[in-house]
Amino acid sequence: MKKQTLGRMIAALRKERGMTQADLAGRLGVTDKAVSKWERDLSCPDIASLPTLAQTLGVSVDELMQAQTAGGAAGQPGGQAEQIAGVILKAVPLAMGVAVVVLSLLKQLDLNSGFGMLGVAALCLTAAVWQGERKKED
Repeated sequence: MKKQTLGRMIAALRKERGMTQADLAGRLGVTDKAVSKWERDLSCPDIASLPTLAQTLGVSVDELMQAQTAGGAAGQPGGQAEQIAGVILKAVPLAMGVAVVVLSLLKQLDLNSGFGMLGVAALCLTAAVWQGERKKED
């Protein structure tokens, strides 16, 4: 099964077995509204219910745990936190570069501080490239 969110996986497996949300909810002792929230990736099943959920859906707990979180879905380019981190990793080098130029022009920056700031910028760029490569592998 290709990478997908836990909610999408639950929905697909439930439908494959011809079950309604109410059927699945009844077997797990939860409401159909809870199942709906899981399938829409608004919440996740309680960890204690994972063995029963896996058994009901005919998969292992390990397979359920392999599903991505809502933010990291295969159809989405990374989770919200990962997207924010990507923006930060790209914005910091730009901000550092601008700061080095402006402070240098104002003669408010010594050489060591300038190199330090540019070093931080280089590390952020490296991390952004690494993050992009990791996304390509997924």
